[in-house]
Amino acid sequence: MSEMIRSRAPVRIDFAGGWTDVPPFSAEVGGTVVNATITRYAYATLVPTPDNAFRLESGDYETYVETRDIRHIEYDGNLDLLKAAVRRMDLYVGGHIITRSDAPPGSGTGSSASMGVALVGLLAEATTVGTPETLVGRESCAPDRSVGRTGQTMARAEIAALANKLEIEELEIQGGKQDQYAAALGGISFMGFKDPEVTTERLQVSRDFLYELEKHLLLVYTGKSRLSGDIISRVMGAYKQNDPQVKTALMNIRQASLDMKDAFVAEDLGRVGEVLDFNWENQKQLYPEMTTPKIEALLTVARPEGVLGAKACGAGGGGCILLLCERDREHLVRRAVTDLGGIPIDFNFDHDGLQVWRP
Repeated sequence: MSEMIRSRAPVRIDFAGGWTDVPPFSAEVGGTVVNATITRYAYATLVPTPDNAFRLESGDYETYVETRDIRHIEYDGNLDLLKAAVRRMDLYVGGHIITRSDAPPGSGTGSSASMGVALVGLLAEATTVGTPETLVGRESCAPDRSVGRTGQTMARAEIAALANKLEIEELEIQGGKQDQYAAALGGISFMGFKDPEVTTERLQVSRDFLYELEKHLLLVYTGKSRLSGDIISRVMGAYKQNDPQVKTALMNIRQASLDMKDAFVAEDLGRVGEVLDFNWENQKQLYPEMTTPKIEALLTVARPEGVLGAKACGAGGGGCILLLCERDREHLVRRAVTDLGGIPIDFNFDHDGLQVWRP
């Protein structure tokens, strides 16, 4: 390997079904999710080093780790995802890996999963020996489009599966799979999770509906991040203890994803808003801190200006909220939430997913 390599993977917004992709619910019942990737990205760059040493660097946190033997480095909370990717991919030559993300930390848009996908895609391109099967430990995944130009790269679904394993197996962070598959595949998708099987379906909507949806969606960062792993452990712990409120909420959220798929296929903007609200009402039944005073205040000032539906992204408890505005009223909603300290994040839909290139 003598060339610089770069990669990027988009983050996602989840319209409905989030939480149902998380075990044990996804294994016992089976989850379904509707999500879409957006034009906010996790970036990774690999620059070869002549001495075969490793320098792992985060542009977001202005921190780095240097080592000559990545296999003996410890996970200590400092750039652990980068360490896990290099260790799991068994990169046999050194390199300077630099990462950064467009999304705020803890935003609920799956930014850590996007970074994992960008890293795996980057390192798959850098690995020029073996076959795709050896790169993922001979685990079988559904075939999909390959990434990169070497002929030895992994399929997108394989990259998503391995990126998920970085968090679940290497770092022991509990979570689902929708984020990694969205980042790898891109587009607006309906996903099914019946562990270990994952199915993905690209939702085909007209260009007019796509533009209308983009125009009237508003993604707002509340200014507060959160640790989704801790929240997920708490909710799924309640599910395993047969908490009736949590079990009912998860089943309703699963139904919301099926209703959302139908709303997209029908290209019914009003129905999309209704299902967002239904999903949100059930999200709030999962744990008391799902919503926060800031989220409630933002929704309180937004709704009178014209909101068809809204929900918190990801695990909630902070991060971003997604609002679908009434036609030609998004500027009024934007002004209201901005005046209260919300931070709008501009975006369009991403349709390409993971990209790897050599500059």
